[in-house]
Amino acid sequence: LQAGCSRPPTLGGPRFAFPDWAYKPESSPGSRQIQLWHFILELLRKEEYHDVIAWQGDYGEFVIKDPDEVARLWGVRKCKPQMNYDKLSRALRYYYNKRILHKTKGKRFTYKFNFNKLVLVNYPFIDMGMTGDLNTPDLG
Repeated sequence: LQAGCSRPPTLGGPRFAFPDWAYKPESSPGSRQIQLWHFILELLRKEEYHDVIAWQGDYGEFVIKDPDEVARLWGVRKCKPQMNYDKLSRALRYYYNKRILHKTKGKRFTYKFNFNKLVLVNYPFIDMGMTGDLNTPDLG
């Protein structure tokens, strides 16, 4: 892990940890380059936000305990003081179509990451079905 990147407490086992590739140096607070899904991972890994957002249930599942505060924090990060949960949830729904995230049925403010899809989004050159040597060209 790089300096400044620490692993979150695993709270009941490794199922609450997220993949190593998701750990990268945090964007500077005023940066507009961060994606919402990565911002959510940042909040989830920091103990100080446990009352606002937390891992729960199945691997990759989290609950937004204080939707207004998560929206406020996202607005601060993106320099958008008018941010509210309605706008934030619209941004979250964008990830449904991309299959990066989905809403957990029957649970309010509860979502689940599809880490397999996030790997493909962030590392499109990786063939998840490949079993051979990465350096072997496909001659087929």
